[in-house]
Amino acid sequence: MHPDFISIGPLTIHVYGLMMALGFVGGLANWVWLGKRDGRSSQFCTDLMFWVMLSGILGSRLAYVLENWASYAADPLTIFRIDQGGLIFYGGFVASVVALVFFARRHRQPLAPLLDFVVTSVPLAHALGRIGCFFNGCCFGCWTQASVGVVFPRYSLPWHSQYLHKQIDANALACLPVHPVQLYEAAFNFAVYGLLVVLFRRRLPAGCLAAIYLVLYGIGRFTLEFFRGDRGERLAVGSLSIGQFVSLLIIFAGCAVFAVLLGRRQKSGGPHA
Repeated sequence: MHPDFISIGPLTIHVYGLMMALGFVGGLANWVWLGKRDGRSSQFCTDLMFWVMLSGILGSRLAYVLENWASYAADPLTIFRIDQGGLIFYGGFVASVVALVFFARRHRQPLAPLLDFVVTSVPLAHALGRIGCFFNGCCFGCWTQASVGVVFPRYSLPWHSQYLHKQIDANALACLPVHPVQLYEAAFNFAVYGLLVVLFRRRLPAGCLAAIYLVLYGIGRFTLEFFRGDRGERLAVGSLSIGQFVSLLIIFAGCAVFAVLLGRRQKSGGPHA
């Protein structure tokens, strides 16, 4: 784990923040590239990224703080230390969708095609962000004996968690091997990104691409949550983590969009499934 990218005097650039920035830049570049087909200008894409970025960061941070409130109650000022990590994707996703609704109305854009356009960049940015999580040591995996296991050094978040759960002692120089679940999720998101770009070029019915993303992400996130090592430190709904509960809601939302699209197609006289 190497959380610091470079230090210049009192200024330290963290890999986590750097990868977040690369995620937004990569997402913007993808929109500019794909937007040429639909006549979306670079200025439009830049304005869109600003609102998505702002709402996404605020929403994901709020979700993380609420889910891990016990860690912030004693020192509320640490809530603002985003540079130390601590963002939950689904919180940012929900906040970004709300911002997109207002953005679409302001720019008189139909919402469904705009959502299809926007989601093409979401898994790309998410994948780069998860690589930042790996270097930061947050969102770590559970203990494993598999060859894919990685170790994080003393005082890292995985080390601290295992120490609190008495899995290691204070003299341990590193944590026990854990699943690199951050890299699993990064690989998954890169694959989803490639699929979405291919499907975007095929001009599917408006809203279909967004629905596909919702279902795929929900399934992927629900599954990967089983490999997380911080499940016991976060809020849960019964035997499911909040992340898994939200994933089920996201899958349901994607299926609901598919049902609506199918109903509209049948009413318009399209072929029946």
